[in-house]
Amino acid sequence: MQIREIMRSCSVMPVLVIEKVEHAVPLAKALVEGGIRVLEVTLRTDAALEAVKAIADNVPGAIVGVGTVVRPEQFAQAQAAGAQFAVTPGLTPKLAAAAREAGIQLLPGVMTPSEAIAALEEGFDALKLFPAEQAGSLGMLKAMGGPLPQILFCPTGGVSLESAAKLLALPNVGCVGGSWLAPKDMVARGDWAGITQLAREAAALRP
Repeated sequence: MQIREIMRSCSVMPVLVIEKVEHAVPLAKALVEGGIRVLEVTLRTDAALEAVKAIADNVPGAIVGVGTVVRPEQFAQAQAAGAQFAVTPGLTPKLAAAAREAGIQLLPGVMTPSEAIAALEEGFDALKLFPAEQAGSLGMLKAMGGPLPQILFCPTGGVSLESAAKLLALPNVGCVGGSWLAPKDMVARGDWAGITQLAREAAALRP
């Protein structure tokens, strides 16, 4: 799947910080059951790559990717684990080259118009606005839509269920990123039914 297709496959791309590998499959199944298929597992924990592999191998309905990619070698590692896409908080020429070499779909992060234009020059027209709240969120996306209408954004950072609906109504927003779909306390106690309900609410944002 191309990155734009992946973005259009979800209303909300949950940003998942998985501390224990054993949580990966039930968490992914709970989200998929609620209608959220695209899952970003951040590379912020030692369990992340194993979690990606577990989801890729055991949750056929999931489209699993990695987030918080900040080193070139992480793209190949993610692809080997079964990731279908990668998300970065920013973009450098080395990261762009490594993503192309690995052959993995990339959603690079930008915060300013200059960074967005630099990403276009590298061949990327689907971008993550990050951190969205600090960047101006709704107002920034509306402003960028004028001079840069070819870019499809996934605003991430400070997005809530309430703000997501307004963001998704913008023509240049393909999906939003959010951490509220998998609260740390709910994951820790294995409240998969509760997470499924949160996923249903998020999936309903886009008919």
